[in-house]
Amino acid sequence: MWVYRTPGIFDELFAQSDKVPGPTKEEIRVLTISKARLREGHYVIDVGCGTGSLTIEAALQVAQNGKVFAIDEDEESIKLTKENITKFGVQNIVQVIHGKAPEVMINLPKVDVTIIGGSLSLREVIRASYDKLKENGRIVVNTVLLETGYTALNEIRKLNFKDIDVVQVFIAKGKEVGTGMMMLARNPVTIISATKA
Repeated sequence: MWVYRTPGIFDELFAQSDKVPGPTKEEIRVLTISKARLREGHYVIDVGCGTGSLTIEAALQVAQNGKVFAIDEDEESIKLTKENITKFGVQNIVQVIHGKAPEVMINLPKVDVTIIGGSLSLREVIRASYDKLKENGRIVVNTVLLETGYTALNEIRKLNFKDIDVVQVFIAKGKEVGTGMMMLARNPVTIISATKA
């Protein structure tokens, strides 16, 4: 399985389904976890957990003294996340929550980091994240659409987060073809991170 302390679990190791997008690609997960600045014992919310790939990566970083709350409103996503949690042996660290993020976040404790990978109510989720974050807590938002990135950045600014960082990542993966190595481009992803003042 994955015996390393560093993030970057191979995509193929995660249980996947045609019904659920993902997993978040390995290189994007590495950058997301880095921008989250996770430590052992941290509490994390993963909104729009999908297959649970970021949930797993976060759980491995926060270890037994930490906690990850994986939220998704899609039943198939919840099923896959649970399967991956068992596969990677982080059941004692992760709590899976089926429901809409802004509503279910109300009952969660204060956290050190919120990771947002998918949400139909992004503004509300960012506001709920702000309320749940401890002082100097981190928010990380991954977006594919320009409009989503704009919405996230605008809301983060309105809430007076500090140390706002925006990076757009273009990944190309090598694939062996008959005559050599070919680079296949993946969708660019914008990663927005900031600290609660």
